Amino acid sequence: MTEFLFRSDSYLASAPATVLAIAGDGGIVLDQTIFYASSGGQPGDTGWLERADGTRIAIAATVHPEGDKTTIAHLPAPGEHSLAAGDAVTANIDWDTRYKLMRMHTALHLLSVVLPFPVTGGSIGADKGRLDFDMPEAPADLTAVEARLNALVAGNHPVTAEWITDEQMAAQPDLIKTMNVKPPMGQGRVRLIRIGDIDLQPCGGTHVRNTSEIGPLKLGKIEKKGAQNRRVSLVFGA
Repeated sequence: MTEFLFRSDSYLASAPATVLAIAGDGGIVLDQTIFYASSGGQPGDTGWLERADGTRIAIAATVHPEGDKTTIAHLPAPGEHSLAAGDAVTANIDWDTRYKLMRMHTALHLLSVVLPFPVTGGSIGADKGRLDFDMPEAPADLTAVEARLNALVAGNHPVTAEWITDEQMAAQPDLIKTMNVKPPMGQGRVRLIRIGDIDLQPCGGTHVRNTSEIGPLKLGKIEKKGAQNRRVSLVFGA
């Protein structure tokens, strides 16, 4: 089991760690990590592991091996593998990309506030994100939607994390906005992300501390993906 440091502090860009094991595919498992693994529409972090002698191992991807949500495997770039269990390293993430993902992930939570429809899918990118909604028609006034979205960003709403038990989560199904992706249960507790007094939903991803960090946003294309499904894209403004 790996301790996920990003859950308590998503702003950590570097942290010491010890190699626990090397997976069959060469993935490096650490006792603790700041790397977020691909899940929930958010891509895994890239970066590098630094040995005590200063040499680096580039990390090309980060995943949950075989779907094990308690463990994270750091996949080295080709030709980069030479660690063994017990080795001490310093983990470093590509901070610029991570921070953009944090901003976009929080922005998509706000998008689910201004468009209060069930979410059928989503994807988070460093420059562009999207949510799919169970929404019969696109909003008539997109300018008004964008203005409300940016007003929430500028509202300086704090973004915080809290935990509830699996039983509490099961008793509050209204907290779940996603129709096809259920919150990770079975480990005893579920993480919630609260944005001021405007939003609360289960989420394991990384977020900024305040909505003001997101910056201006612009709605992209709204595409029809089925009789009831509408895909809404979001990009950072100037």
